[in-house]
Parts: sequence; C-alpha cells; structure tokens
Amino acid sequence: MIASALPTVAGSVLATVAYGKGRVRIATWNVNSVKQRLPRLLPWLDERRPDVVCLQETKLADDAFAQLLAEELGARGYEVAAHGEATWNGVAILSRAGLDDVAVGLPGGPGFPHPEARAVSATCGGLRFVSVYVPNGRTPDSDHYRYKLAWLAALRDMVAAGDPTSTVVLGDVNIAPADEDVFDPEAYVGQTHVTAPEREALAALQSVGLHDVVRDRWPDKRVFTYWDYRAGMFHQDLGMRIDLVLTGDAVAARVAAAWVDRQARKGKGPSDHAPVIVDLDDAPDGDIGPVVPPPSAPAARRGAKKLPQAP
Repeated sequence: MIASALPTVAGSVLATVAYGKGRVRIATWNVNSVKQRLPRLLPWLDERRPDVVCLQETKLADDAFAQLLAEELGARGYEVAAHGEATWNGVAILSRAGLDDVAVGLPGGPGFPHPEARAVSATCGGLRFVSVYVPNGRTPDSDHYRYKLAWLAALRDMVAAGDPTSTVVLGDVNIAPADEDVFDPEAYVGQTHVTAPEREALAALQSVGLHDVVRDRWPDKRVFTYWDYRAGMFHQDLGMRIDLVLTGDAVAARVAAAWVDRQARKGKGPSDHAPVIVDLDDAPDGDIGPVVPPPSAPAARRGAKKLPQAP
C-alpha cells in the first residue's frame, strides 16, 4: 500500500533547514486523477515548492502511482506514502521533510462495504500529517451518507487518540463548514455537504483541538476551493470551500499565511479543486491570501443561480 521514493541529498538538507529553523510550506490538493493532472502537478510543485503535499482522489493503485511518479518526485526530493486503488479514491503524502510511521486507513473505520483508500498518515519533520478524502455522502439519509458520518467519527477517534496539538488533518472533507463557505446556501437546500449532521461531525473532529486555519485567518472573506466543471461555475466564482487544513494548537500558532491557489484551477486541464497552501513560520510570498489571484466576478445574488445538477 505504500510507494516510497528515496530522498535526495537536497531533500534531506531542505528538511533540516526548513524544519529546524523556520519556513515550512504545506499544501493539500484534490487532483481528480493524478495521471490526468500530471502536466499540471509537476510544474506546480516546481513553482510553489511545498515541503509537504497531501493529494486526494489520485485514482491509481500503488504500483501504478510509483511507476508514474517515483522518478519525478524523487528527483525533486520527495518521499512518498501512497494509499490508492484503481479508478477511484486514493490519497498520498509527498514530503521533503522526512516520512516516518506511515499508516493507511482509519483504525476500526467503516467501509462501503469494504475499507476504501481514503486516508494515509505520516510523521514529517515532527508533525503528524493525515491526508483525507472524506466520502461524498451522495444524498442525505442514504447509506453512503451514513457511511460518511461513521467515517468522520472514526477519523475523530484516531486524531484524538494521538497528539492533536502537533497534528495536521488536511484534504477534501466534502463538507462546507458554514453557509459562508458556499456561494448561495439556497442553492444547496436538500444537498449533501451542507447538512446539519455533516457539519456537526466536522465540528466534533475539530473539537479535539483542531483549527480551520484558512477561515481563522480570513474570517469575513469569500473563499472557495471547489467549482463544478459545468455551467461556467468557476468563471462566475460559484463555488464552495470543502478542502480544509485543520491543525492543532502548536501548528496553528506558527501559521504565517493561508491561501487558496486559484491559479492552479485556471487554464487547460485543471482539477475541479484548487490547492490550499499554508506557510508556517514565514510567508515567502507574503500574507497574500485568501484566494490568489482573486476572482473578478461579483458574488451572485441569492437565489439567482442553481447547481448544475439541480432540476
């Protein structure tokens, strides 16, 4: 279940400098097929130079992931922990800051009907990273919705059993934490991602001591991380914030910048999600968030737009 690329000398030096004395850049990105997104992912790594990257929806079995990416990532100094399956799901952690105590899945976690490749954890530079791809839930009160709630409860129990203060849970949680995290709450009535039980499950996860660092840093700003491919939703900035970085106290105190890399959602062949980037101790690009570059479209009037799949 684990693919590992040997660290280069450059990667080892970076780990010592970044984690020993200051700046660390962490990121999460639902790439919606790492194979399809490869022409975007590698240049993005070179441009943004994150130290630890959590990927979701890789959609590759571990052997295929290693065959596709091990050489490219190794040349960039990344070690890799991947937990995937062909066609669906899949998560990974790429680290230039060490990669220890790798674990896949959630202890005692539910399946649908069998456990899926939705979580991988590792210790990188003294911090515990958990890359998560939370089940979608499909429709409220469906079997998949109940599976989603049970999966979130298992994630909460796992984080609580460790050391939450030095933990970073990041990824596609498939929940907009509040009405402010969708372009129009009225458009989502009767949909998943916004229901009270989902938000309560997310709040229970955060209650173990995790901070939503993007929202904490930008409490009053319009911030989205996902825009449907259809109906020009991205160009109209009709999105939702479902990709989160949740950190314990010790990590939250170090946050120097937290922002959504909207540039990576633009252009040819993007994922429908944008990466979320958090800089610890120092912000090499300045405190430039919350969304870079900012959208040009104004917020839609409530009730003016429907979701593409809505009748």
